[in-house]
Amino acid sequence: MERKIKLIWDFRGPASLPTARHHEIHLKEFIKNNNIQNTEITGVETLNDMHSLAFWVIPESAIPTYRDVLKPHRATVYAEE
Repeated sequence: MERKIKLIWDFRGPASLPTARHHEIHLKEFIKNNNIQNTEITGVETLNDMHSLAFWVIPESAIPTYRDVLKPHRATVYAEE
């Protein structure tokens, strides 16, 4: 089974949470507009009052395609909860 990778966009400052939520909207639009299947996991996490992030989970084989287009700040292996 192929590993899943969590692409991450970090946002910092007092408006980090609303900015991360807004970025997730754009991620969902990108997925829908490009008819991308089996990569519907997106979300927002708050690390503290000044740091939130938006993320998108994709198969490892899709990294070059989406990394180069969307330019995430970082990535990590996704561990399903």
